[in-house]
Amino acid sequence: MNFALTVILGLVGLFALAALMRWGARHALTGQARAMAHDMPLTAAFGILVILIYTAVAIAAPALAPFPERDIVGTQFQAWSADHPLGTDRIGRDMLSRLIYGARNTVGIAFATTALAFVVGSILGLWAALVGGWLDQVLSRLVDALMAIPALIFSLLLLTIFGTSILSLILVIAAVDATRVFRLARAVAQGIVVMDYIEAAKLRGEGSWFLIRREILPNALAPLVAEFGLRFCFVFLAISSLSFLGLGIKPPTADWGSMVRDNATLITFGDVTPLLPAGCIALLTVAVNFVVDWQLHRASGLKEQ
Repeated sequence: MNFALTVILGLVGLFALAALMRWGARHALTGQARAMAHDMPLTAAFGILVILIYTAVAIAAPALAPFPERDIVGTQFQAWSADHPLGTDRIGRDMLSRLIYGARNTVGIAFATTALAFVVGSILGLWAALVGGWLDQVLSRLVDALMAIPALIFSLLLLTIFGTSILSLILVIAAVDATRVFRLARAVAQGIVVMDYIEAAKLRGEGSWFLIRREILPNALAPLVAEFGLRFCFVFLAISSLSFLGLGIKPPTADWGSMVRDNATLITFGDVTPLLPAGCIALLTVAVNFVVDWQLHRASGLKEQ
């Protein structure tokens, strides 16, 4: 009960800080930034605040963590204490330190994977829509074939073949998620390439790269940015799921998914420690979705009644 009350009070405190941040932004900023802050709902301010906190923790992890990430500093499964505020894991590593370092590893790898998936998927999708013909058919059918395989099973298969290093993890998940980005980018671009200004640019002799970079991408940016946030959540959850299954980020590197797996036995004794990394995963996912919902609402042009 005390733990649940602490969580509720923590969330209330975050919402209060988010409200204060939104109020300060409305009064301190000017121009377009002030207009954005004025239209920002409290949930979006909460999401931005949580993302900023996670980013700060990831960057300053060595300074914030009381112990090194991989050091054994106690006995296994020590209870919460002044020396170890969140106890220790199954081999005696400090849980608070690994939770802090997990923000750097899990979130950093998820962001790099999402960025790679978006670069590859967006470029191929926009290019296929612009060129059309056999290129569009070949890429689309290849993507259809890959998307027909469940993403988690496909990722498990590829990681079994190519190994479970961090580089392999990034490349495999990026390849799987690039197919989803391709479909969105292609669908959005197909409504743009038929516009008159695209035809005018072609008549001027502009090449494909110029058309993608200067004409198509700026007009397709809003849905792609929103999809980036959603895709980050899916990648983030996929990495955590693979780590929980033992095929993600490998020990002794701290990762929230593997931390849940390694300490799951504590749940049978009424210890909430394994729920902390799971809570970190859930909180960031909700925060990113709050921001994405706000951006989708802004891009739609709808106004609050």
